[in-house]
Amino acid sequence: MSRRTEIDVRPVTEAEFPDWNRALNTGFLQPPAVAEEQLEARRRQFVPGRSLGAFDGDRCVATFRSFDQELTAVGGAPVQADAVSNVTVTATHRRRGLLTRMMAQDLAAAKERGDVVATLIAAEYPIYGRYGFGPATTLTEWAVDVPRAGLDRRWAAPEDGGRIDLVDGADVRKLGPELHERLRRAQPGAVSRTELWWQARTGVVNMNGTPWTEPYYALYRSADGEVEGLASYRTDDHWGDAKQPLNTATVEWLLAVTPAAERALWHYLCSIDWVQTVKSGWRSPDDLLPHLLPDPRAARITTQADWLWVRILDVARALTARTYEGQGSTVLEVVDRAGLTGGRWRLEAGPDGASCVPTTESAHLVLDVAELGALWLGDASAVRLAALGRVREERAGAARVVDALLRTSRRPWCPDMF
Repeated sequence: MSRRTEIDVRPVTEAEFPDWNRALNTGFLQPPAVAEEQLEARRRQFVPGRSLGAFDGDRCVATFRSFDQELTAVGGAPVQADAVSNVTVTATHRRRGLLTRMMAQDLAAAKERGDVVATLIAAEYPIYGRYGFGPATTLTEWAVDVPRAGLDRRWAAPEDGGRIDLVDGADVRKLGPELHERLRRAQPGAVSRTELWWQARTGVVNMNGTPWTEPYYALYRSADGEVEGLASYRTDDHWGDAKQPLNTATVEWLLAVTPAAERALWHYLCSIDWVQTVKSGWRSPDDLLPHLLPDPRAARITTQADWLWVRILDVARALTARTYEGQGSTVLEVVDRAGLTGGRWRLEAGPDGASCVPTTESAHLVLDVAELGALWLGDASAVRLAALGRVREERAGAARVVDALLRTSRRPWCPDMF
């Protein structure tokens, strides 16, 4: 019997969960031993059948977990997603098809459940395209040189009559979920957060085993008292040789449902005494931040990369779930090597809605399901993908038609890691 067939890929049982976590830590280059507090916190994520492991005898050598998630489509509709996370293969067992087997098992189950898409955050770019995932959102991080920004360091309060207060973790758990839901309903690419997410970010549970240090939480209320913004940030303590403060404020996350809240929170962060640099954390590439400063050049891009990857599991439901600003039609031939949702589809779309049905008409544009995933939230360009040879026009100008239908005025953004 070959070595490959000896390795069993199966759902993890409760009894196997500690060994699965040891393999997970090993795969992510963390200390293999998992503290009991950390293990108990992770048990709260355990859903029977949704955590897979590859076992060489009794030893877990690869891990995979998925969970239910809602993803906001263009226009604000929540779409049911299969969120993929905790993917590792131990270095001793690479190149044996273990990820392929786990992924195939999970995606087939997601299709059977009726999930419209699957999602993940890719640590390494080349891996997931072959499973039909495409990069659908981008993130940008800025470092703001506060003295150069041109803001008045004597800033004391929002100019619009609102106010900013520092709050604690209990306030965040009380006020944060509703605020996030308001943001999520309006932000294509945003995903749902669980109660456990809020508990982990406020120190109630410890997911990674490192000592907890409470960050600062800044809450923005409008002039009429409504909560419209919330930020979590940390500061270091660094002084130069000439007894000059060189401290950095690092934003962990910032939610704002109005431009006024966004402006007030960034101005507050750039006015904290002794802070010389503000690191923005993960933001949308067309975030307002640089242009909320008198000198936008004070915000220097430090990271720009792909972020949320999307795998379409149901072409018709995915394309009819979102909205369209323009009017038009096209015939797409979607190639899906996994056989989950390929075929030829006629899309007719406009501001009043869309239909997407199977057709025998000649295709206008031929594309892999991964490229459709990249296009679906409106960020990627079919014209650019055609120039790269990743989609093929069967009718001249088809890529421009697809761009006119799918691209959006504001870019999608996923604020979360999962």
